[in-house]
Amino acid sequence: MGCDVDAAQALACAAPAALEVVVLWNMPKRGGKQTETERKVHVPRKQTKVEASCPPSPMDYESPGSVFESLIFPIKQEKFFKEYWEQKPLLIQRENPEVAAYYQSLFKLVDLKVLSSQGLSYGRDVNICRCVNGKKKVLNKNGKVNYMQLKRDFHQKKATVQFHQPQRFKDELWMIQEKLECYFGSLVGSNVYITPPGSQGLPPHYDDVEVFILQLEGEKHWRLYKPTVHLAREYNVESEDRIGNPTREFILKPGDLLYFPRGTIHQADTPSGGSHSTHLTISTYQNNSWGDFLLDVIPGLVFDTAKEDVALRTSIPRQLLMQVDIADSTRRLSSFLRSLADRLEKTKELRSSDMKKDFIMNRLPPFLGNGSDEPLAPGGKLPTLDSKIRLRFKDHAIITVEPDEDNSDELRKEMVYVYHSLKNRRERHMMGNEDDDLSERGLSETHGLRFPLSHMDAVKQIWRSTALAVKELSLKSDAEKENLVLSLWAECLIEVTFKYLKALLDTRTVSRINPSNPEACANCLNIAVQRALQSLVWAGLRF
Repeated sequence: MGCDVDAAQALACAAPAALEVVVLWNMPKRGGKQTETERKVHVPRKQTKVEASCPPSPMDYESPGSVFESLIFPIKQEKFFKEYWEQKPLLIQRENPEVAAYYQSLFKLVDLKVLSSQGLSYGRDVNICRCVNGKKKVLNKNGKVNYMQLKRDFHQKKATVQFHQPQRFKDELWMIQEKLECYFGSLVGSNVYITPPGSQGLPPHYDDVEVFILQLEGEKHWRLYKPTVHLAREYNVESEDRIGNPTREFILKPGDLLYFPRGTIHQADTPSGGSHSTHLTISTYQNNSWGDFLLDVIPGLVFDTAKEDVALRTSIPRQLLMQVDIADSTRRLSSFLRSLADRLEKTKELRSSDMKKDFIMNRLPPFLGNGSDEPLAPGGKLPTLDSKIRLRFKDHAIITVEPDEDNSDELRKEMVYVYHSLKNRRERHMMGNEDDDLSERGLSETHGLRFPLSHMDAVKQIWRSTALAVKELSLKSDAEKENLVLSLWAECLIEVTFKYLKALLDTRTVSRINPSNPEACANCLNIAVQRALQSLVWAGLRF
C-alpha cells in the first residue's frame, strides 16, 4: 500500500498551487530515536479505545479543537482556515500503518452483515447505486435490506453501497462527529461509500457542504475540477463535456484525508485489478452562510424595530402588490434597510428565528463513553442557596428570547428559553423527518427550560462563569435563585462544585434521615429530588 520516498516526493512536487499535498512518512516507534523531520510529523497522543476491536486512536479527544486538529494533522487549524477553508482542496497522504489501521476500524465492508440484521431500510439507511453513462442509477429494492441481495448487487452488478449516517451505529464516529459539531457550531453528518473494483458510484457533481474524505479500505481514484458555482448552496450533477479536464487527479489510500469546499466538482472510482474501496465522507456547514444567518435574524430585528419606529407600522401604498413598476418601493425599502443597519450596530442581542433551535434540536447528544445510549439523568448533590455551581455541557445548550409558546394571548410576553441536546437521540441524527415511528413517540421534540425574562442576567452569569455562588445570582429573591439552579440541575445543565455535603433538605426532612435505616434515607432523598422537579412548575418550566 505504501509508495517509496521518490514516488511520494514526485507526487508532492507535481501538485499545482490549487491543491497542497502533505505526505507523511512512516512514524518511529515509541521511544525510538527521532530525526528532526520525524519530530515534525509525530502523531497526536492516543486515547483509550472505545471498542475492544478498535486499534489505538490517533484522535485527541481532549477538546473539540484538538479533535479537529488531529483530524487534519499535520496542518494547524490557523493555517487550514487561512489558506484552505472555502478556498481550495487539501490532500493529506499518510504513510502511517497505525493511522491506516484506525481508519479501517471506523467502518469496513464486513460490518454490513451485522448492520443488515438490525432492520435497515433501502433509501433511508442504504442506497445501492452505480454511475452509468454519466448518470446515477439507483438499484434499491423495496423494504428492508437483505444482506445476501446486497452482496449480489455489490459483486455482480458492481454497485456502490452508500450507508447513511453511520454514526448512529458506530461509537467512534459518534464521538468524532459530536466533538466536531461542538467545534463548528454546525451539524456534522457522514456517509460511507463502498465501491467494488472497476466501478464508480456517482457521476461528476458538486455538493452544498464542506467535505472531509477519510479513506478507510482499498484505494480510490479521485478527479477534481474547477467549480462552476463557488460555495454552492445546492447539490448538482455536472456533465463531462461542461467540466473540462480535471485540475487534480490522485489516488487515496487508507489513512489519507482529502478536504474540498462546497461547490468543488468531483468524481471518484475504484481502480480495476485491486480490492474494493471504502471511504467515509464527513460533511458540515450546510445552509450555514452569512446569507442564511441574515434570513434568520432579520425577521426578529424588523419585529423589534417596528415596536418603536412608527414608520415601519405605516401601511404600504394602495395596490402596491399589483404594481409592475417597483422603483418607488425599492427606494423606500432601501431607506428602511439603512435604518435597520443603524439599529443593528447598537443591538446587544440578536434574536435567532430557527438556526439556533434547528442546530440544538438535531445535533448529536454528548458521548459519555459509558456504553449506553440512555439520556442523562440528574445526579450528584442538589444545589442550595449556599452552593457553588458550574455549567455542564456548555457546547450542548443555547439561550434564546422568544414569545411564550404556551400563552395564546394576542400579546404574548417574552420568555428566556434554554434549549439543550442532552436528551437528543443518536439514532435520529441527520435523519430529518423520515423516522415517523420515533416522531410519533415524541423523540423529536425540543428539550429545555423557560424562565421569565427577568432571569436573563442570572442565566448569563451561569453561562459566563467557571464557578459561581448561588447567592451571587442577579435575582431579587433567594427563592428565585434557588429555583433557577434547581431547574437547571434537574436538566443536568449544572453541578455543585463545593466539596462538603450541605443540607439538601429543610430541617424537618434532615431530622428524619436515619443512617441505620437505608430505606428511610432513600425516601428522604427521593423527596429532595421531587422538590427539585416540582420547582419547575413556576421557576424553569420544563418542556
